[in-house]
Amino acid sequence: MSHTVVEAAYLVAAVCFVLSLMWMSHPSTSRRGVIAGELGMLLAIIGTLLLKEVVDYPMIAAALLLGSAIGVPLAYLMPMTAIPQRTALSHSLGALAVALIGVVEINKLAAAGAGFSFTSATLSFEMTLGFLTCTASLMAFGKLQELLPTRPMMFKGQRPANLAVFVAAVGCAVALALHPQNGALLVAFVALASVFGVMLVAPIGGADMPTVIALLNAYAGLAASAMGFALANKLLIITGALDGASGFILAVIMCRAMNRSFANVMFGGFGQVAAATASGEARPVRSASEEDAALMLENANSVVIVPGYGMAVAQAQHKVAELYQALIAKGIDVRFAIHPVAGRMPGHMNVLLAEANIPYERLVEMDDINGDLGSTDIALVIGANDVVNPAARDDPKSAIAGMPIIEADKARTVMVIKRSMNAGFAGIENELYHLDKTHMLFGDAKSFVGGVVKALSGRSGLH
Repeated sequence: MSHTVVEAAYLVAAVCFVLSLMWMSHPSTSRRGVIAGELGMLLAIIGTLLLKEVVDYPMIAAALLLGSAIGVPLAYLMPMTAIPQRTALSHSLGALAVALIGVVEINKLAAAGAGFSFTSATLSFEMTLGFLTCTASLMAFGKLQELLPTRPMMFKGQRPANLAVFVAAVGCAVALALHPQNGALLVAFVALASVFGVMLVAPIGGADMPTVIALLNAYAGLAASAMGFALANKLLIITGALDGASGFILAVIMCRAMNRSFANVMFGGFGQVAAATASGEARPVRSASEEDAALMLENANSVVIVPGYGMAVAQAQHKVAELYQALIAKGIDVRFAIHPVAGRMPGHMNVLLAEANIPYERLVEMDDINGDLGSTDIALVIGANDVVNPAARDDPKSAIAGMPIIEADKARTVMVIKRSMNAGFAGIENELYHLDKTHMLFGDAKSFVGGVVKALSGRSGLH
């Protein structure tokens, strides 16, 4: 009877996970999707606790309390701007959990005197993915949090060194599958797989972090699915496969958005060449004040706002929502142009604008809005950089050549809110800033937008 209840709980949990992914694909059903995912996870935990293999319930209860004590404050206190690095940290912890379970299971095989088997092979595979994903995710967290350099960390002979470490780690994994009793081999394997995770992400620049996060999500999912095969746990197989497949699909979407391949992202050292060319003679730009910006906006019929990571850093989304309300109150058509890789993770801008209660129908994807920018009066860029750089379209020698961009430069007037003229993650100069039609609005995005809103409200003239 107990086994039947567990299987039923797992089945319902799997259905909940599938429905969760389906419902989260659209904002109108996303809240339902989150609830379905939470319910699925609760059922999975309850089903697992009913298994006879779980014997130390006090330890399980202590672990649940400890995890909740860490997770709940993390969810409530983590600012929206830090969600990308929190996601990377979650990948790291999840992958570590899977990898450590693999270590326990391989030691069980060793204690039983077992030789090579399907189980030992799957355990070696999932531990490889688990340990490298753990350390790679920690590296991504460090880069996103700027505890580590966001630029590619390169050294001479890095690619051959990476390949050597990878081959050695895979060799140890194969040997461990053949000889689970070799404790020294297990230690060497864990060390090599962990080091390879660090070396994998170190040469990747901050501009590629959205794709890296998606790939690491896929790796963690595949590791969990492999663990499911090793433990004969159908729910782990299903959920791991869902996680892995969705992560890879998202990574493909991200690579297409940047017009780049997986190999180029993972081994290209993006930003290295660009950084060398970023420093040059200062070129003149046209700047404008808050009053100037308010006047130009008030006289426009259509405005397209292009948000970027600078908006997230300044936590300006609520002020941007006030600007949106002030403009539509004057009869001005306002839309938001969303680039697939704007920010530090997929959907970053969507989440921030949704938090500020911007109507979802006002958010327009890059491919859908580019055709309208030529007839748009003002393109207001708030904290975006590389995703609006015309060099990606016009300069075949640029480090971001071929990357699809939001063509803000085609609007009749361009305004850019930016703290300084510093380059973005790609490390290259943005030609958009030097166009005759472009007005640079220097300052913190939150305070500058707030000043524009104040200037608009203080003007007696109506649009």
